[in-house]
Amino acid sequence: MNRINNRAVEIQRVTGLQPRHFADLIRAAQLIFDPTGGVAGLKLDVDWSYFGISDSVAENLQQLGQKYQYASPHIPIDVIWEQLNPETRSWFIESKESLWQLEEAFPTRDED
Repeated sequence: MNRINNRAVEIQRVTGLQPRHFADLIRAAQLIFDPTGGVAGLKLDVDWSYFGISDSVAENLQQLGQKYQYASPHIPIDVIWEQLNPETRSWFIESKESLWQLEEAFPTRDED
């Protein structure tokens, strides 16, 4: 196993986060960046605090969502982890089992 894989395993061991949680995080970040799901002409202003997301966490996730706007949500764990600020990391660990609910509140995204 190489060093990068070891880092991902260590992150999973310490945080309890699994690859599916990171995929959910990427999908949530994509939604935070573009809550319309890419529907042309539609604009949504969302109060992310309603979903338990602070402004600084939303900003960090928006940047992540912009970077991976059209990407598959299956990005290496260590790559994503390094882009999260400490507050977002804590929020992510606390919210890992409810991230999928964020997707349910917005238009369906075409992930093909």
